Amino acid sequence: MSTASVRDRAGDHPRAITALLTVVGYGAVGGVFLVPEFQALFPTLTKGTVDLLAHAIAAVNTVTVITLSLGWYWIRNDEVKKHAAAMTTSFGLILLFLAMYLPKVAGGGTKEFVLDSAYAWVPLWDWVYPAYLLMLAIHIVLSVVSVPVVLYAIVLGLTHTEQELRTETPHRRVGRIAASAWILSLVLGVVTYLLLNHLYDSTFAAAEAAAMLLPVVPV
Repeated sequence: MSTASVRDRAGDHPRAITALLTVVGYGAVGGVFLVPEFQALFPTLTKGTVDLLAHAIAAVNTVTVITLSLGWYWIRNDEVKKHAAAMTTSFGLILLFLAMYLPKVAGGGTKEFVLDSAYAWVPLWDWVYPAYLLMLAIHIVLSVVSVPVVLYAIVLGLTHTEQELRTETPHRRVGRIAASAWILSLVLGVVTYLLLNHLYDSTFAAAEAAAMLLPVVPV
């Protein structure tokens, strides 16, 4: 079966493919928090390795923000090939993120923000923790709800021609929503990473304890 034929068949069922990929994605992330048997598939990591992965994930997410922004800029200037390359790269970076995030959480753990009176002198300190919680909540919600939208835009882009995308699919509208949610989620994730790892104190929850909680910092 030729590549074109496979693409045509996939293009006939973009919603079904999106639904399948969404279930797989939700299952993988949910498994590292809720299913001990799934956690056991990953090697145990030291705190140093977890910290290294957190830094690498933040770097990958920062680069993804750049590639997404470039992709948005290029499509607004009708540079379709550059746009496609940027968005495909962004999707590849998200897969790289998952390849680091899943073992980090399952085999290592997560970090939690600590309210430390030593920072009471910081201007607007009383607002730092609530702001952190708000950003984290928005980041998590966007991370969850944007998955099917992002995947749908990607599936459409990979299975349809440029002309089909413009005239026969909702790719433009869906892509705009997906990119907006994706960029905002990533930016907030990087900000919470900076707060936890470089600006204020945090505590470390090993994987066994983290399995009983929602993700604290999925970056």
